[in-house]
Amino acid sequence: MPSVPTTSTAAAAPAAATYTTIPISGIDVVSRSAQNLSVSLSRCRPWPEFLATISALDFPSSLSAAYLRFRRNGSYFSVNYTIIITACAALSLIGSPVALVIIGFVFFLWLILHFFREDPLLIWGHHVSDWTVIMGLGLVSVAALWITGPLSSLSIGIGVGLSISVVHGVLRNPEGLFLDENDAVSNGLIVSNPPAPSTRSGGASFTPPL
Repeated sequence: MPSVPTTSTAAAAPAAATYTTIPISGIDVVSRSAQNLSVSLSRCRPWPEFLATISALDFPSSLSAAYLRFRRNGSYFSVNYTIIITACAALSLIGSPVALVIIGFVFFLWLILHFFREDPLLIWGHHVSDWTVIMGLGLVSVAALWITGPLSSLSIGIGVGLSISVVHGVLRNPEGLFLDENDAVSNGLIVSNPPAPSTRSGGASFTPPL
């Protein structure tokens, strides 16, 4: 009986699983997390495109159109919005340098040890579960906020950043913006169709009737 050939998709799956399951040193975990963070930041859209012109700003025709517009802008400018919120939070702590340094360090720990970590974390030869990492980071965050006491200022800064992001996401007309195909599919903005090599393009464009 002839053997059944293995598809490229099936062959790629074990390699991806191996990357995230083989224990590596803590330094390598941090290094890979930092690399993932750098790659994510590189997806920041150009700020002139983000600011756009007056002609690219208008009011949506309805609440559903506003929601769809914010969803599309949120997918396209996600890194820009994150930077704005982070910058507003940092500016709210500018009057307390100690709090800024401590909260900034804790935020960096969240990014490296949780949000951008893909590999198992080993400490002194023992595997640390994701829940343990989350609980540990949560306790460190509470302790940092309790010691520095900038909760009200930090909340205001984050609120301002969120407000700026929401206003921009609703008023910025996304017509003509090109979203990466994988991002568009993952965010439900387009439906993934069966592969068609003859018609496949490098990106997905959306031009909403707004």
